[in-house]
Amino acid sequence: MEWRDEGVLLQVRKHGENAAIIEVFTAEHGRHAGVVRGAQSRKMTPVLQPGAQLDVTWRARLEDHLGSYTVEPIRSRAAALMSDRLTLAALNSVCALLAFALPEREVHPALYQRSVTLFDLLGNTEGWPLAYLRWELALLEDLGFGLDLHNCVVNGSRDDLAYVSPKSGRAVSAEGAGDWADRLLPLPLCLLGQGPAPDDEINDGLRMTGHFLAHWLAYSLGNKPLPAARQRFVDAYLRHA
Repeated sequence: MEWRDEGVLLQVRKHGENAAIIEVFTAEHGRHAGVVRGAQSRKMTPVLQPGAQLDVTWRARLEDHLGSYTVEPIRSRAAALMSDRLTLAALNSVCALLAFALPEREVHPALYQRSVTLFDLLGNTEGWPLAYLRWELALLEDLGFGLDLHNCVVNGSRDDLAYVSPKSGRAVSAEGAGDWADRLLPLPLCLLGQGPAPDDEINDGLRMTGHFLAHWLAYSLGNKPLPAARQRFVDAYLRHA
């Protein structure tokens, strides 16, 4: 068995004295693991960093074997973000969430393209926090846990949407919320395309997506805790704000 693809490196685990098992999110083969020989050498260590874009060739005797990778770097990302802890934390959060959430070898072409776009935005545009927030929504959507933010679940209105139900994941208007407003999650207007994306709205959005990542996605995976890298990013963004 052999195939060649392009993908983003999600994580690296040491394997033996000089090898490593890597997980790559590829365009045509999904999240796929394999062994890289010589991965702990001085030449390969700078290449095998989370977020790196790689040209990979996978080989194995049988399809269900772990197999081995040969890799060629296309571009590094982590090194360029080393001077900015916040964007580096965002990159690590994306890699960790993909490794945590994606079923192995299941193809997700739309999410792959969206992830690569986000990686390339990090540190290169002021609007990347909103792109990150929308990416978490896309992750939920792609894995079957999409939110409905189009109209109020109570009265059907598309106007004055202000909250999200923590149970249904549907939008609620200010009027529809009534006395239940303090039990709902704030819905950032920036996610509705209304105005800019100030830090307080991004923080509200991260709280909202974090709720559904934990209570829907992680619960479906055996109620596992979300990756620590995601909380480190949230904490870093709170400090930044």
